[in-house]
Amino acid sequence: MSDEIEFTLDEANEGMNLAILHLEKELQKLRAGKASAQMLDGVRIDYYGVSTPIDQTANISTPDARQIIIQPWDKSVLGLIDKAIQAANLGFNPKNEGEILRITVPPLTEERRRDLVKKAKAEAENGKISIRNIRRIANETAKKLKKDGIPEDEVDKLELDIQKLTDDYITRVDKLFDIKEKDIMTV
Repeated sequence: MSDEIEFTLDEANEGMNLAILHLEKELQKLRAGKASAQMLDGVRIDYYGVSTPIDQTANISTPDARQIIIQPWDKSVLGLIDKAIQAANLGFNPKNEGEILRITVPPLTEERRRDLVKKAKAEAENGKISIRNIRRIANETAKKLKKDGIPEDEVDKLELDIQKLTDDYITRVDKLFDIKEKDIMTV
């Protein structure tokens, strides 16, 4: 197999793997009733003029399945963190206890669980779209290789390998979604 074909396949594999990693990260943000520090990913405060994730300004811990404790290193930003969490519209109502913020994670209703499953399904579909876009780009590259004089049978094998890779990654997306759906729907 020529170096160009090997490179095209490796590039497609790497791109699809990044799509899976992104999907995993997005699915972690969807809470399934259990408190986790990842629920606050993406919440930022204006920390001395710089937009900063709150996990870079405070210790975030989960002492049990229903609570998140945020203890800022600089007590003066406690109010900023409180406002940022409320503004993020995560469904939390932080309780300011002077030195810490305590968030009690409410149990999920059946309706909220269904909404979360829909969001997870949308994220999974976005992951599949990313993987298919990478397949399209890799196939376009394969066609260019054919025009550049690479033997047709090698290019045909490359296209089959790209499709097999795509199918494998789509299956991984489906498995990730199934796991998240079970996690969300488990009471």
